Amino acid sequence: MAIQQEHNIMQEPDQEEQKLKRGLKARHLTMISIGGAIGTGLFLGSGAAIHTAGPGGALLAYALVGAMVFFVMTSLGEMSAFMPVSGAFSTYGTKFIDPAFGFALGWTYWFNWAMTIAAELTASTMIMKFWFPNSPSLLWSMSFLALIFLLNYLSVKGYGEGEYWFSFIKVSAVIIFIIVGVLMIFGIMGGEVIGFKNFTVDQAPFPGGFLGVFIVFVAAGFSFQGTEIVGVAAGESEDPAKNVPKAIKSVFWRILLFYVLAIFVIGLIIPYTNPNLQSEDIMVSPFTMVFEKAGLAFAASLMNAVILTAVLSAGNSSLYASTRMLYSMAKEGQAPRIFAKLNNRGVPFAAIILTCVVGMLAFFSSIFGDGIVYVWLMNSIGITGFIFWLGISVSHYRFRKAFLAQGHSLDELPYHAKWYPFGPIFAIVIGLIVILAQNFQAFLADKIDWGSVVAAYMGIPLFLLLWLGYKFIKKTKVVPLHECEFDLADEEKHN
Repeated sequence: MAIQQEHNIMQEPDQEEQKLKRGLKARHLTMISIGGAIGTGLFLGSGAAIHTAGPGGALLAYALVGAMVFFVMTSLGEMSAFMPVSGAFSTYGTKFIDPAFGFALGWTYWFNWAMTIAAELTASTMIMKFWFPNSPSLLWSMSFLALIFLLNYLSVKGYGEGEYWFSFIKVSAVIIFIIVGVLMIFGIMGGEVIGFKNFTVDQAPFPGGFLGVFIVFVAAGFSFQGTEIVGVAAGESEDPAKNVPKAIKSVFWRILLFYVLAIFVIGLIIPYTNPNLQSEDIMVSPFTMVFEKAGLAFAASLMNAVILTAVLSAGNSSLYASTRMLYSMAKEGQAPRIFAKLNNRGVPFAAIILTCVVGMLAFFSSIFGDGIVYVWLMNSIGITGFIFWLGISVSHYRFRKAFLAQGHSLDELPYHAKWYPFGPIFAIVIGLIVILAQNFQAFLADKIDWGSVVAAYMGIPLFLLLWLGYKFIKKTKVVPLHECEFDLADEEKHN
């Protein structure tokens, strides 16, 4: 009787999980992986990084953070290829660390991406006013929210197709930029041969010294947020044991090509002393400056369209990732069960509706002003990305330990994370440094701006409150290695 009851308990979630459609093809997953981190951090923020730390300092900072992200993704790849589940992070945290940790990780992740929807919609209104300066913010917020809602509500394939083409545009723009930049450096497009002179003048390539590199090092991490969404998508991808490792393997080349090489090209062409590099205006984006220098008169409008694509891509992925996390937590009993309900297309409609309601915070931009709302929303979510990267790394460290402690062989894993245990330990150390030191400049000033300090660090008490509060109420404990569960892998592989 006990065996039959246990079978019935296991059968119910398995049947429910079968309704999630594995509609993401290999090309979707690969493009989601490639385009996941390409956004305003690259198109706008890279100029300020070069101005602060110099061309060499910016390269070093982005390379170091890129290494951290690479190891986070290999950790995620090992777990999600073996245990492909939507909303993976909370499940891994629950099974391999502590149910309270998984609860806090899941709700923090949901909050991060729900707020990101609002922030990106606010940014979209600012971008559209480049072309339509007197148009109402409400019009663009509603239009773009409706677009990403439909892409996600219709089917997981709708999200995949939308993200595929958004990413295709972003990736194409960066590749064209790099090609044009290289031609300019060697004088092939006419004009002077630029060469490496901007790496050797005015104290370049490291004019800001260690402090400049560290400032950019902290800021660079925010540019890479979103790379982990491929792990969330694994639960709805075709043949995750094959396609997830393939997508993860592209991470190294994506970081090298789209960040390190792009920043290298900008640093060669534009002197780091150029004050326009500090601007967050599309008109003087480093990409716009390079295209204009190449003689492309429509550069500002071109980059405006590309940045709009990046913003819509971020909003689309934010809605997908946050709803799947809410769905996963509902199945684990860590969120109301209504959010585990799926429509006949395999989409968690209640989770989408709640998340879109939160995204409607962007509509306040028409009342309080676009810039003010955008800054406050970004301040509220900035640090949380590093918290769930840290959670992924700790989860993977214990996943591998538990896997071997229970007598399993590494040959059973479809994908092996490189350089274990160095990889997750390196990511944990770097993540802690960034979390604790992200606004250290505020403490160096003659008068500390406590408002900016609170805004920067508010994600930490939020996470701790969720973690310790759930732990106190539910009396949870750290899961011993010999009691960590791997049965989910078997359930998922039969879907």
